[in-house]
Amino acid sequence: MEKWSTKEQLVDLLCNLVKIPSITGTKAEKELPDYVINQLTSLKYFQENPQHLQKNPTGDGTYFVTGLVKKQPLTKKTVILISHFDVVDVEDYGRWKEYAFDPQKITELFQQHKEELPRQVKNDLETGNWLFGRGTMDMKCGLALHMSIIEKACNEEFDGNILLVTVPDEEVNSVGMRAAVPLLLEIAQKHDLEYVTVLNGEPMFMRYPGDQNKYIYTGSIGKLLPGFLCYGKETHVGEPFAGLNANYMVSLLTEEFELNTDLCEMVEGEITPPPTNLIQYGIKKDYSVQIPHRAVSLFNLFLLEKKMDDIVTALKETADRAAAKIASSYQKQAHAFAKFTPFVPPDMKVTVLTFDELSKYAVTKYGKESVESIHANILKNRGTMDDREATIEMVDKLAILCKELAPMMILFFAPPFYPAISSYKDPLINNVVQAVQKYGLTSHGVDFEKRNYFNGISDLSYAGLQYPAASMISLTANMPMWERGYSVPLKELEVFNVPVLNIGPVGFDAHQWTERLDIDYAFETLKDLLFFSITTIFAANPSASHHENG
Repeated sequence: MEKWSTKEQLVDLLCNLVKIPSITGTKAEKELPDYVINQLTSLKYFQENPQHLQKNPTGDGTYFVTGLVKKQPLTKKTVILISHFDVVDVEDYGRWKEYAFDPQKITELFQQHKEELPRQVKNDLETGNWLFGRGTMDMKCGLALHMSIIEKACNEEFDGNILLVTVPDEEVNSVGMRAAVPLLLEIAQKHDLEYVTVLNGEPMFMRYPGDQNKYIYTGSIGKLLPGFLCYGKETHVGEPFAGLNANYMVSLLTEEFELNTDLCEMVEGEITPPPTNLIQYGIKKDYSVQIPHRAVSLFNLFLLEKKMDDIVTALKETADRAAAKIASSYQKQAHAFAKFTPFVPPDMKVTVLTFDELSKYAVTKYGKESVESIHANILKNRGTMDDREATIEMVDKLAILCKELAPMMILFFAPPFYPAISSYKDPLINNVVQAVQKYGLTSHGVDFEKRNYFNGISDLSYAGLQYPAASMISLTANMPMWERGYSVPLKELEVFNVPVLNIGPVGFDAHQWTERLDIDYAFETLKDLLFFSITTIFAANPSASHHENG
């Protein structure tokens, strides 16, 4: 008797997974792996092969789960199923908050209060196909389906091995997947595996409001968090032209970067959203009549195929334009004010430096020990500072040490970093996508559109590197936290390098209180499509896409 083969069984499994409120960074996130292990242990295969089911530490107190089902000792071909079990918080649910992790209850409550719901949400609710609640769509449905595939693998329904990997912390820093990659190389070596595809189950993301298209993704968008620390010159508010206000500097910088389509990237007709500001503030702890002379701004920047050196060059050029605007605006206002008071406007030039350039200057002028002690003190006393805050503190303290260079803007990178990845040129992946498109249309009436990049950011980013690890130096040298509490296993990713695919459920409003999942599509159509996809991957000619691992 199968545990997770019917729609009803899968809805029950999903509801049980959702009921564990595994918000990133909470106790429940640490507990959820035990539930998954407990459920999989009930399968006869894992009772006979307990060593194939592992709870693995990430190093930060959380755990990821690996479950390997080998077809037979000599079978090498292996499909990796990846998912994440952490979710974002539920503050946005307002008065419904206490029911956010009870899908059946909150769906029932919304039925009773449907007049209060947005029109599209109400329409979906009335079909009876939709299940609401935090994590239903993003992405515990993917995990539930992967557990059902593991059950099929245990029943020897595939002509190859299946390795389940489900991780914490996808929503913040991807600690789980970054920790998993080195272990996956070990597992490949230990069990003599050849990884043929990494298959993710992230839900489809709408490309525009009201988008009803169905997507298969052959990759995942990359993401950087470039920041600029603006260091002006302190002065009293009564003498503003004797200094330079960093809040003003940072506002002109943001004006230059915000939604700047010159920083978009297009590949095969797919375009990245433009950069947008995520963090901006003046670094001044208390109120006083001294102008704020240090301020910081961080931007979200998506990537596809650009090389890191080219990205840094483009960021510096954009910052140079902002610096020129700051200087010319300052001069214009100073000359206007000079008509009324007898002062000579000083020359103003704002220098743009990278963090690496600032560090090298500091080492030359003040010695390596001074620079290293700044970083060490911050890391030792960081307390509740997250990676972004600790990064900003490192840049700020180094800028203060080198204040004679001011006014200046310092370009740096903060965690997280998601490399862009796409297998759109991979023959195996292209054949599988075409087969799934044809099967989806003939068997289910679903017309799939292939996208080269999943636009919602995902752990697929850590399934390989499109450029050599050595080409990442302009990122790592400008990321203060690199190897000081944050890193990406670049060398391991170079070795790992497995083709990727994402086939996931239909849902709407990820990270919103109206998050919901189409359960008919998820547990009938998609369940069948996933089975077909994995069968097709294993049936493909192995020489078409040969990747040795470990």
